[in-house]
Amino acid sequence: MKQPDISISACTYSQVLEIVSNKWTALVIYALEDGTIRYGEVKSRIEGVSQKMLTQSLKQLERDGLVRREVTPSVPPIVEYSLTPLGETLIPCMKMLKVWASNHYSLVRKARAEYDGGK
Repeated sequence: MKQPDISISACTYSQVLEIVSNKWTALVIYALEDGTIRYGEVKSRIEGVSQKMLTQSLKQLERDGLVRREVTPSVPPIVEYSLTPLGETLIPCMKMLKVWASNHYSLVRKARAEYDGGK
């Protein structure tokens, strides 16, 4: 019997998907692509994101070293977010996925419809 050659814990594909596969995470990275913005601006740029999901996504990205959170003491405090240099390295990859989706997602929808219709 053949031994598995793909390990979920060691596979780099799995590792990168662990970081960016959440839809909100990808959209937060896209929202921060142009530079530093405040929390409210991030929220207003991403349609449908709840405060809870945005906060969780930003915290996870900060934990992963992809987002920097800066608090300026004032009343109320000013909280700004930006991509770290590590986070910026994801932008070209995300852009390639965006181009792929623009070019091919209609074919995915068609395949799904054909599959679902054949059942």
